[in-house]
Amino acid sequence: MRVTVTGSSGLIGSALVRALREDGHDVVRLVRREPAAPDEARWSPPDGCVEAAALEGADAVVHLAGAGVGDRPWTRAYKRRIRDSRLDGTRTLAEAIAAAGHRPPVLVCGSAIGFYGDTGDREADEKSPMGAGFLAALVRDWEAAAAPAREAGVRVVHPRTGVVLARGGGIVGRTLPLFRLGLGGRLGDGTQWTSWISLADEVAALRFLIEHEVSGPVNLTAPNPVTNAAYTAALARALHRPARLAVPKAVLRAALRDFADEGPLISQRVLPRRLEHAGFRFRHADVDAALAALL
Repeated sequence: MRVTVTGSSGLIGSALVRALREDGHDVVRLVRREPAAPDEARWSPPDGCVEAAALEGADAVVHLAGAGVGDRPWTRAYKRRIRDSRLDGTRTLAEAIAAAGHRPPVLVCGSAIGFYGDTGDREADEKSPMGAGFLAALVRDWEAAAAPAREAGVRVVHPRTGVVLARGGGIVGRTLPLFRLGLGGRLGDGTQWTSWISLADEVAALRFLIEHEVSGPVNLTAPNPVTNAAYTAALARALHRPARLAVPKAVLRAALRDFADEGPLISQRVLPRRLEHAGFRFRHADVDAALAALL
């Protein structure tokens, strides 16, 4: 199988590329700079350009590129960068796929559970309505930007990913040093729900979506979301360290600006009903097992 991947240097993309290659698949990595290796091809979303050879003969395209949502505080300029990086990239790729002589049969186009907004204690699945906020509107427009590929007859699937648990990045990677020192703690009151997925299951689910006839939005979250307090306790148990501290909401809002109320303080209790109904089986269905495997 030949798979073209954007965002191949990111946390999820690099793990996906590695897993595909370990199983003998060919991977073409789309990069924004001049290609420096035989497996690289250039694309430029601001210019609407994709090197044609990157799509020729591809059995699937996996689009994961985009500015990191939680990488820095949400200034007005950074929110614009988050939005533009996703909409421009998706639109450029979808249009290139639609125009290709031999179109890849499937586009797995990254998305996020931010679509559901703050769900409180209510469970949400793919049938749940769109929520409120910057991320909800972003996901709506992000998924809509793939329309050219969908209208050209390509199967388009939108993996709405939750919080990815990985040792080398994400929430675990950022907070692990503090937890190792016994300085970890819950965020705010800790009652907000966190819908998480292990990196291993994220990669396995993306590959599952390539190979199975699923289209539209699919939640990529483990079947057992936990509160932030429960996640904090689980990570502390895995490290055999105390975690009795708490980061006040006011401190998070001062440090992260708008992201605090759409990131660490938001409550999202999201379930992967379509993924499980399609036959996917999670390796890490509960957070203790995921963190034990991770650490």
